[in-house]
Amino acid sequence: MTSSEQDRPDAAHLRPAGLDDATVEALGKLSEALEVVEHARGLLYGFHRMTGQADLNLGEAVDALRDAGHADLADRIQRDLVGRNAIEGRWTFQIVEDYDDGYYATFKDLEREARETLADGKRHLFEAEMKEDRRTHGLRHHEAVPEDVPGE
Repeated sequence: MTSSEQDRPDAAHLRPAGLDDATVEALGKLSEALEVVEHARGLLYGFHRMTGQADLNLGEAVDALRDAGHADLADRIQRDLVGRNAIEGRWTFQIVEDYDDGYYATFKDLEREARETLADGKRHLFEAEMKEDRRTHGLRHHEAVPEDVPGE
Protein backbone atom coordinates (compact mmCIF):
# COMPACT_ATOMS: atom_id res chain seq x y z
CA MET A 1 0.00 0.00 0.00
CA THR A 2 1.39 3.37 -0.92
CA SER A 3 1.54 6.24 1.55
CA SER A 4 -1.10 8.11 -0.46
CA GLU A 5 -3.42 5.09 -0.18
CA GLN A 6 -2.86 5.09 3.56
CA ASP A 7 -3.89 8.73 3.69
CA ARG A 8 -7.44 7.97 2.49
CA PRO A 9 -10.15 6.09 4.40
CA ASP A 10 -11.07 2.66 3.12
CA ALA A 11 -14.29 2.22 1.15
CA ALA A 12 -16.01 0.55 4.11
CA HIS A 13 -15.86 3.85 5.98
CA LEU A 14 -16.81 6.33 3.28
CA ARG A 15 -20.22 7.92 3.41
CA PRO A 16 -22.53 6.65 0.65
CA ALA A 17 -23.57 9.26 -1.90
CA GLY A 18 -26.57 11.28 -0.77
CA LEU A 19 -26.32 10.38 2.92
CA ASP A 20 -26.89 13.58 4.90
CA ASP A 21 -25.12 14.81 8.03
CA ALA A 22 -28.18 14.38 10.25
CA THR A 23 -28.47 10.70 9.31
CA VAL A 24 -24.76 10.07 9.86
CA GLU A 25 -25.07 11.73 13.27
CA ALA A 26 -28.18 9.70 14.14
CA LEU A 27 -26.45 6.46 13.12
CA GLY A 28 -23.47 7.52 15.23
CA LYS A 29 -25.74 7.93 18.26
CA LEU A 30 -27.27 4.52 17.57
CA SER A 31 -23.78 3.00 17.35
CA GLU A 32 -22.83 4.72 20.60
CA ALA A 33 -25.91 3.29 22.30
CA LEU A 34 -24.98 -0.18 21.03
CA GLU A 35 -21.50 0.23 22.51
CA VAL A 36 -23.09 0.96 25.89
CA VAL A 37 -25.26 -2.15 25.54
CA GLU A 38 -22.15 -4.19 24.65
CA HIS A 39 -20.46 -2.89 27.79
CA ALA A 40 -23.54 -3.71 29.87
CA ARG A 41 -23.56 -7.21 28.37
CA GLY A 42 -19.93 -7.66 29.38
CA LEU A 43 -20.77 -6.58 32.91
CA LEU A 44 -23.69 -9.00 32.94
CA TYR A 45 -21.36 -11.83 31.91
CA GLY A 46 -18.97 -10.69 34.66
CA PHE A 47 -21.87 -10.82 37.14
CA HIS A 48 -22.70 -14.32 35.88
CA ARG A 49 -19.11 -15.56 36.29
CA MET A 50 -18.58 -13.92 39.66
CA THR A 51 -21.86 -15.20 41.07
CA GLY A 52 -21.00 -18.71 39.90
CA GLN A 53 -17.52 -18.48 41.39
CA ALA A 54 -18.99 -17.20 44.66
CA ASP A 55 -21.31 -20.22 44.80
CA LEU A 56 -18.36 -22.59 44.30
CA ASN A 57 -16.36 -20.74 46.99
CA LEU A 58 -19.40 -20.88 49.25
CA GLY A 59 -19.45 -24.66 48.90
CA GLU A 60 -15.81 -24.76 50.02
CA ALA A 61 -16.66 -22.49 52.96
CA VAL A 62 -19.47 -24.85 53.98
CA ASP A 63 -17.04 -27.79 53.91
CA ALA A 64 -14.50 -25.80 55.94
CA LEU A 65 -17.13 -24.81 58.53
CA ARG A 66 -18.24 -28.41 58.81
CA ASP A 67 -14.62 -29.59 59.20
CA ALA A 68 -14.10 -26.93 61.90
CA GLY A 69 -16.98 -28.35 63.91
CA HIS A 70 -19.73 -25.91 62.94
CA ALA A 71 -22.10 -28.37 61.29
CA ASP A 72 -25.32 -26.52 62.19
CA LEU A 73 -24.17 -23.29 60.55
CA ALA A 74 -22.73 -25.20 57.59
CA ASP A 75 -26.02 -27.02 57.12
CA ARG A 76 -27.99 -23.75 57.19
CA ILE A 77 -25.72 -22.09 54.63
CA GLN A 78 -25.83 -25.22 52.46
CA ARG A 79 -29.62 -25.36 52.61
CA ASP A 80 -30.41 -21.63 52.25
CA LEU A 81 -27.65 -20.25 50.04
CA VAL A 82 -25.60 -22.81 48.08
CA GLY A 83 -27.19 -23.20 44.66
CA ARG A 84 -29.81 -20.52 45.35
CA ASN A 85 -31.40 -18.66 42.44
CA ALA A 86 -29.84 -15.24 41.83
CA ILE A 87 -33.31 -13.85 41.15
CA GLU A 88 -36.67 -15.56 41.46
CA GLY A 89 -36.58 -18.83 39.52
CA ARG A 90 -33.29 -18.12 37.74
CA TRP A 91 -29.61 -18.76 38.00
CA THR A 92 -27.39 -16.23 36.30
CA PHE A 93 -27.01 -18.29 33.10
CA GLN A 94 -30.76 -17.95 32.62
CA ILE A 95 -30.56 -14.18 33.12
CA VAL A 96 -27.76 -13.98 30.53
CA GLU A 97 -29.70 -16.14 28.05
CA ASP A 98 -32.85 -14.06 28.42
CA TYR A 99 -30.90 -10.82 27.95
CA ASP A 100 -29.02 -12.21 24.93
CA ASP A 101 -32.10 -13.66 23.24
CA GLY A 102 -34.38 -10.71 23.99
CA TYR A 103 -33.11 -7.19 24.48
CA TYR A 104 -29.59 -7.69 23.11
CA ALA A 105 -30.64 -9.60 19.97
CA THR A 106 -33.37 -7.05 19.21
CA PHE A 107 -30.95 -4.16 19.71
CA LYS A 108 -28.33 -5.73 17.41
CA ASP A 109 -30.93 -6.55 14.75
CA LEU A 110 -32.42 -3.05 14.70
CA GLU A 111 -29.02 -1.35 14.68
CA ARG A 112 -27.96 -3.53 11.73
CA GLU A 113 -31.27 -2.84 9.95
CA ALA A 114 -30.79 0.91 10.38
CA ARG A 115 -27.27 0.76 8.93
CA GLU A 116 -28.33 -1.46 6.02
CA THR A 117 -31.35 0.70 5.22
CA LEU A 118 -29.68 4.08 5.56
CA ALA A 119 -25.94 3.60 4.95
CA ASP A 120 -25.42 0.50 2.80
CA GLY A 121 -24.57 -1.42 5.96
CA LYS A 122 -21.49 0.66 6.70
CA ARG A 123 -20.42 0.85 10.32
CA HIS A 124 -18.88 3.72 12.28
CA LEU A 125 -19.32 6.39 9.61
CA PHE A 126 -19.57 9.13 12.23
CA GLU A 127 -16.35 7.98 13.89
CA ALA A 128 -14.58 7.52 10.55
CA GLU A 129 -15.40 11.10 9.60
CA MET A 130 -14.30 12.28 13.03
CA LYS A 131 -10.98 10.50 12.51
CA GLU A 132 -10.53 12.24 9.14
CA ASP A 133 -11.24 15.59 10.77
CA ARG A 134 -8.94 15.09 13.77
CA ARG A 135 -5.88 13.29 12.39
CA THR A 136 -2.84 15.03 10.91
CA HIS A 137 -2.83 13.96 7.27
CA GLY A 138 0.50 12.67 5.98
CA LEU A 139 2.03 12.21 9.45
CA ARG A 140 3.22 8.79 10.63
CA HIS A 141 0.84 7.24 13.18
CA HIS A 142 -1.99 9.32 11.75
CA GLU A 143 -2.61 7.11 8.69
CA ALA A 144 -6.20 6.57 7.61
CA VAL A 145 -5.69 2.81 7.35
CA PRO A 146 -2.98 0.36 8.44
CA GLU A 147 -0.27 -0.84 6.10
CA ASP A 148 -0.82 -4.22 4.52
CA VAL A 149 0.58 -7.01 6.65
CA PRO A 150 3.43 -8.75 4.77
CA GLY A 151 2.54 -12.19 3.50
CA GLU A 152 -1.19 -11.57 3.25
